[in-house]
Amino acid sequence: MPVTGRRTRPAAGPERTAPPGGPRAEHPAGRRALVAGLVRPVARTVPWRAIGAGSAVGLLLAVTPRLTQTTDAWFTVQVLRAAAVAFAAGLAFLLDDPARHTTAAVPARRAVRHTLRLALVAPVAVLWWTAALFLVPPSVRPPAAGMTLEAATAAALALAGAACAVRCSYSARPGQAVAGGLIAAAVVAPLLWPDRWALFVVPGDARWAAAHDRWAVLLAAAVAVWIACAPEPLRRRAWRAGRPSGARP
Repeated sequence: MPVTGRRTRPAAGPERTAPPGGPRAEHPAGRRALVAGLVRPVARTVPWRAIGAGSAVGLLLAVTPRLTQTTDAWFTVQVLRAAAVAFAAGLAFLLDDPARHTTAAVPARRAVRHTLRLALVAPVAVLWWTAALFLVPPSVRPPAAGMTLEAATAAALALAGAACAVRCSYSARPGQAVAGGLIAAAVVAPLLWPDRWALFVVPGDARWAAAHDRWAVLLAAAVAVWIACAPEPLRRRAWRAGRPSGARP
């Protein structure tokens, strides 16, 4: 029996038309659309209250030299360091996500979601630190570059601790433990840190430049830990204390 009509030959080469649902996530346009679509949901999950509380405490500490009209440079430096630790303690809650175990299956990887959270908070951190510096009277204000390096290191250590806790445990809210550890370290470190590797020096000290070289090394190490802990582990392992009931090793 003769076949009517002409047989259609498939087009050679890869399909050129876009998929019905729009560009795929692997395509650059698809990745940009995916990230843009995540901005609002991620912004709603950022723990703004914890960050705001740390910011408020930090600003109250930073304004202390102006309120007391002190002329003691040592006191001013210590107050600014305490303010930086207070803000960093608020940042320790940045990766808290009560819905962590349900969002693990979304198309965006964990590194993308965490980086997006950091990008949303970064302008707030810059504005906060600028305000904290200007609250200190100019007559006793320490060098801005050195103090900014110390504040950035404190924030990076908090974020690195939070990222490490998220990667190594099933805890959806590691911020409280990380913030407590950061505050404890800030109290104990000046007492136990070796004097030959001095970090907590005041302006005018001959070790100021060398100390801030060490702060820069700490900052780089904290950033490296953040980057290393950002992806999901290939083999999901967790501390037994943080493993939810019914979870497989």
